[in-house]
Amino acid sequence: MALDPSPATAELAYASVGELRSRLGAGELTSSELVETLLRRIEAIDAPGTSTALRSVLAVSDRALKEARDSDDRRRVGAPIGALEGIPVLIKDSIEVAGLPSCAGATSLLGRPPAEDAPLVARIRAAGAVVLGTTNLSEWANIRSPRSSGGWSAVGGLTGNPWALDRNAGGSSSGSGAALAAGLAPLAIGTETDGSITCPASLNGVAGIKPTVGAVPTAGVAPVSHSQDSPGPMGRRASDVAILLEVVGSRAGVTERLTAGVEGVRIGVARDWRTGHPATDALFERVVEEIRSCGAQVADVSPALPHDEVQADELTVLLCELKEGMDRYMRSRGPGGPQNLAEVIAHEDAHAGIEQPYFGHEFFEQAVELGGCDSDAYREARARNLAWALETCLEPVMGGIDLLVTATYGPAWKSDLILGGHPAASSPATTAPAIAGWPIATVPMGTADGLPVGLGIIGRPGSEAVMLALGATVEKPALPAWIDPRRG
Repeated sequence: MALDPSPATAELAYASVGELRSRLGAGELTSSELVETLLRRIEAIDAPGTSTALRSVLAVSDRALKEARDSDDRRRVGAPIGALEGIPVLIKDSIEVAGLPSCAGATSLLGRPPAEDAPLVARIRAAGAVVLGTTNLSEWANIRSPRSSGGWSAVGGLTGNPWALDRNAGGSSSGSGAALAAGLAPLAIGTETDGSITCPASLNGVAGIKPTVGAVPTAGVAPVSHSQDSPGPMGRRASDVAILLEVVGSRAGVTERLTAGVEGVRIGVARDWRTGHPATDALFERVVEEIRSCGAQVADVSPALPHDEVQADELTVLLCELKEGMDRYMRSRGPGGPQNLAEVIAHEDAHAGIEQPYFGHEFFEQAVELGGCDSDAYREARARNLAWALETCLEPVMGGIDLLVTATYGPAWKSDLILGGHPAASSPATTAPAIAGWPIATVPMGTADGLPVGLGIIGRPGSEAVMLALGATVEKPALPAWIDPRRG
């Protein structure tokens, strides 16, 4: 085991949001000092050429220090302060941030920066937060190819996992998960269509939640699916995630609910959704007993497993919605580049050495061929998908319970840009809530074979507060061992 690669910055790197707010409020720390420390840490740990070279941060904001000084000035003169006053936040690069590339990791959007912040970023700034930068991701939120490797983008390269650099950081919010685990920021925003917060949170040993679809605005976010996309908060523990959720979701009471615990909450244990990785599933069983000991009512349930038709229908829905969403979105980013999905394909073919050195964009091509949402094929696939997710899978087991729990993913697999990086052990737990638009949270539940694994928590729409309360009750946050870059 090695020391932290930036020991001079380690003390502030892993402080909780609650601790940082307390120290800032007491005058023991300034936002300027905090931001300067984290910028030094990013330079020491994340950048290409460093010993770790995580590549989790795609771009650093040149306004971050000014925003930190402005926050310090507000405290100094006794001006009203926000819920995130002076706290640094990283934003997934597929979300528009004024002054930053916000290019979804793709060269199609380079040189076409957004004119203004996405609404969810505006909410973060209004709460007094400092936008530290944007994070790398699986390019275009991992909807390009069945052979893609999570965490790679043409602009940002391949994000590493701080627990073992040759292991995958997950997708598509790879940089957000890795940056949190590396102590580069206390909070981050990711997005999820099906697994894109859940996966990197689990693999990097952090917490995250995909809120109910529609609870957080998606305007200004590079789209995959209007029926399944949701931006969501990520942090190193559930309490940090709850604070950020209150801001981006414009809702109160989430952090307050954490203190109530889970006594009497009805928990369904979805053992049929386990990962198949022995150490992960054994750890999950211990967590279930811990949940029971905290006063929750625990019962086994057997939700349906997704079959081939479910997965085929979901892909059809995603690709049809992708075509329409991308055609609108590319036009919204102004002239000077591709204006629709077909032109993105042409651009990537013309720059194949940069955009397609390891895998292609087969899903983009299929989306153009499908033609959008005005077809019987789309409507029928969506109807079948919803019927399976709600009537066959979720509703039959949720009748007498409040939350579903299962393990999410086994330990991080090794990244493989040549053959594609895909989970060696994973749960099907993301599929049904993704299709239905229901929320899903992930918190660290410990390590399996030396690498972090996550507990998945699923609830009905609007149940995010009790989901995070359960997460806060049983989570086991841990720091990366900062071991040798290669792990056997």
